[in-house]
Amino acid sequence: MIQFISHYTDRYSYLEGIRLVLDAGIRWVQLRMKDASAEEFLRTGAEVRKLCDNYGATFIIDDHVELVRQLGADGVHLGKKDMPVAQARQILGSDAIIGGTANTFEDIEMHFRASANYIGCGPFRFTTTKKGLSPILGLEGYRSIMQQVKEAGIDIPIVAIGGITADDIPALMQTGISGIALSGAILRADNPMEMVGRILRIKL
Repeated sequence: MIQFISHYTDRYSYLEGIRLVLDAGIRWVQLRMKDASAEEFLRTGAEVRKLCDNYGATFIIDDHVELVRQLGADGVHLGKKDMPVAQARQILGSDAIIGGTANTFEDIEMHFRASANYIGCGPFRFTTTKKGLSPILGLEGYRSIMQQVKEAGIDIPIVAIGGITADDIPALMQTGISGIALSGAILRADNPMEMVGRILRIKL
């Protein structure tokens, strides 16, 4: 599973970046616009919903539980300082996809018990696309966490995130994770379309 997390760059707006990755073959996008007004988020989100419908892609929004139904999003991703997963589940019901951010096994266990659908676990390394980073995990961190997940009998998709490049993916997948979330590695590539093609050819 490859997830794309939107990011604004000098070259691409949020919408342009999402259109680009959908065109290149990614089928899961998260609209993340941390400093945007609700009006801007809704305007962009409505366009992203149309794009995802056209490409048959899953549309997740970051943080804004209250906008999920209004935008017709498939679900929401909740960071460590956002609404708790259990509360979001009460609001959105059983059909919505809810993801939670984790940095430790304890985070994963908490989200699993609160009925999250997937976990975004990281960061793998330092990344400039996120402020207030949790401790860096690296390959050893993922190996340790995934071993604990296995021993606890927890069955939930766990997606690695945070400063990941195409070259990192094979070794990361060996740790037992379910997928990769990317942003800068695609948008900052000389040829983003080519980069997505390369990533999608990696055996996940």
